[in-house]
Amino acid sequence: MVVKRAEPRSHWLLLLLGAFALAAMLLLDGFARGVVGEAPRTDPPPRPPAPAEVTSGGPVVSLDGDRPRSLRMPARTIALTFDDGPDPKWTPRLLDLLRRHNARATFFATGTHIAQHPELTRRILREGHEIGSHTYTHIDMATAPAWRNRLELDLTQRALAGTAGVHTRLLRMPYSSRPDGLTDPEWRAARQAGTAGYVVVLTDRDTEDWARPGAQKIVERSLAAERRGEGAIVMLHDSGGDRAPTVAAVEQVLRRLSPQGYRFTTVTEALRLPRAEASASLTDRMIGKTLVAAQRTGGWLTRWLQVAFVAVGVLCVLRLVVLLVCAHVHMRRVRRHRRVFPATMPPVSVVVPAYNEEAGIAATVRSLLDNDYPGPVEVVVVDDGSSDRTAEIVESLALPGVRLVRKPNGGKPSALNAGIAAARAEILVLVDGDTVFQRDTLRNLVFPLRDPEVGAVSGNAKVANRRGVLGRWQHIEYVIGFNLDRRMFDVFRCMPTIPGAIGAFRRRALVSVGGVQDDTLAEDTDLTMALGRAGWRVVYEENALAWTEAPASLRQLWRQRYRWCYGTVQAMWKHRDAVLERGRAGRYGRRSLTYLTVFQVILPLLAPAVDLFALYGVAFMDPTAPALMWLAFTTVQVAAGGYALWLDGERIGPLWTLPLQQIVYRQLLYLVVIQSLVTAMLGVRLRWQVIRRTGTFSDVPGTPSELPAR
Repeated sequence: MVVKRAEPRSHWLLLLLGAFALAAMLLLDGFARGVVGEAPRTDPPPRPPAPAEVTSGGPVVSLDGDRPRSLRMPARTIALTFDDGPDPKWTPRLLDLLRRHNARATFFATGTHIAQHPELTRRILREGHEIGSHTYTHIDMATAPAWRNRLELDLTQRALAGTAGVHTRLLRMPYSSRPDGLTDPEWRAARQAGTAGYVVVLTDRDTEDWARPGAQKIVERSLAAERRGEGAIVMLHDSGGDRAPTVAAVEQVLRRLSPQGYRFTTVTEALRLPRAEASASLTDRMIGKTLVAAQRTGGWLTRWLQVAFVAVGVLCVLRLVVLLVCAHVHMRRVRRHRRVFPATMPPVSVVVPAYNEEAGIAATVRSLLDNDYPGPVEVVVVDDGSSDRTAEIVESLALPGVRLVRKPNGGKPSALNAGIAAARAEILVLVDGDTVFQRDTLRNLVFPLRDPEVGAVSGNAKVANRRGVLGRWQHIEYVIGFNLDRRMFDVFRCMPTIPGAIGAFRRRALVSVGGVQDDTLAEDTDLTMALGRAGWRVVYEENALAWTEAPASLRQLWRQRYRWCYGTVQAMWKHRDAVLERGRAGRYGRRSLTYLTVFQVILPLLAPAVDLFALYGVAFMDPTAPALMWLAFTTVQVAAGGYALWLDGERIGPLWTLPLQQIVYRQLLYLVVIQSLVTAMLGVRLRWQVIRRTGTFSDVPGTPSELPAR
């Protein structure tokens, strides 16, 4: 039993959710990248002092009572404190050093580093040290709004719960130092934290090792009161740059003071306070694990997208270079010798499949007959069960050499096969019902078939209705994308598609592949691939011009490209074995299918994420690199577009829309690829998408002077 599936709809919700999740993880990673390490403030806040009882007190401030309590370290007791970590390089070295000297310390870690290095967080606690909060992104709590401070502290607690299953009671505010330097804004931030249950830890001896003064200077600042035998909290850093001088200084301090009876321990143990860490609830642990997973995934995505951003840019530039080189080679090959047409050429049958083409069928038929082809020409119009006046219009023309074939609606492939069967000539030209030829198109299109190796010829399809931005975008796409590609495919002998608008075929070639098949929605691509696998050469003829009506609205454009892309994916899958075949078929398959897979499937799938990363780079990283890369890529595309337009004898005026095309039009085509691949993976049989014609050629008899200006 055949199960019919409807076209997918709900996956758009999944796509939006996926885009939202990606954006959220990138935003979280960007938020986490606010960690810059210790540094002097660029705009220090005003410095009215905090209350005297705090500024003249000890470095540990407890606010669990009615009045703040300042606590000092006992004599000959040192609390080594390390800010900004954990760091994968320097924190393990400090931990190894502390273990060798049987010393313990307090690590004031940022939430983002806790999430990035959960194994180091757990090691710190496992080896008897304690962890305090240093906010999530090393924010200046004195200048940040209260809600941001609460968020920073809460996120740090979540990260601790997710990595080690604990919360912490200790806080060291970034950019804080000694009690006597505490400003009023800092005091307000400290009071806010105190009401949330934190014990605020300042310092006795700020080594300022973040400024990299050298190991000896760090030692001197750490031992400022050595002779008096006082205890102290010493501020150091285990992240934020090269901490080799800090590691060396800590070892000197330990070696020098340990023999003198100093003990090195944690802040809470020295002051006999409750342990800094408390067990987190199961709910907090689960939320923390989610936060940690999201940040780690965001970091991984950022690194991966950086690579993808560069790789996509390099691939696109290389593709443009190859296209331009091949276009030049093709141009020289075609134009090297002046073309001399014979006095007579073989008979030609033009097959026009038509379904509801009343808007332009008359112009199409007239243009096919108004030609300078030096040989017999017949036009076979196949009315594929049209519900409009297509057949009546063709009959009313009453033109010699035109035959009308009526059949029930069966789709374009069946209409083409019916026309091929009814045609009399051995040279067959297949034309869409909305296409207008120039007078010299037929002879230019058929001329390459004088080579017996050539089984088919692709013409040069042009957009006729190119007024308006959408029309110009499609015109640029046809000239730069399709026709530059076809020149390259001709040079490498791997043409994947002869457009339905204009193509010439040997009857023998069509018979050898079983005619036009109907098991894909891209019958033109399927047929061209079959010819390539059968060993026939397919060439591109730039002088065989056909003017076609492009979709006039975004909805119509979507329907057309959806069918094209879905059908192309079907054809690629159908002919996938060509990659493994030998001889001409294998060379054709490896060249054609590899190119299509990379540039029409993989890159469009990656492009939305890469574009999102470019916006992320502008917002959270150095905006110069992505901006310059986009500008350089657009400049190269404009230059390539100018060359392509020149090759086709077109005006370069529409190029002004190219930068905007990269922002709007390109995104639409990416979504088409995603929609097509989802539809294909779900095993849905897509219906034929009928494009409504607006009648661009309804009043055009088909003479060159009346066609769009080039």
